[in-house]
Amino acid sequence: MQSNRGRDTRPEVALRSAVHALGLRYRVNTRPLRGLRRTADLVFRKTMVAVFVDGCFWHGCPQHHTAARTNASFWADKVDVNRRRDRETDHLLVESGWVSLRVWEHEDPRQAAEYISRIVRERDRR
Repeated sequence: MQSNRGRDTRPEVALRSAVHALGLRYRVNTRPLRGLRRTADLVFRKTMVAVFVDGCFWHGCPQHHTAARTNASFWADKVDVNRRRDRETDHLLVESGWVSLRVWEHEDPRQAAEYISRIVRERDRR
């Protein structure tokens, strides 16, 4: 498990590159809310948009998640806790006026970047 990266994964870097190519600037791997010990992969402070790139295995993608064969109950519990924490994080951000966007690692980075760009630019016009 130590070899699993906490940041700068291929899907994150691809998404950041695509978002940057659209002219948007953001903070990387930072806390959207000061008192909350959770980090978002991309944070747009001015427009209050937090983007999370979720791994299919770790966050239980409905399309690609596969149950572990070894120590199955441990991993099922781990994924369940991750999902509950994701929902709680989204809820806390929305309560604070933020938009929380989640992108699966298998999604096309350019399409996800276009979606993120639309949301950020909409909120910037307010």
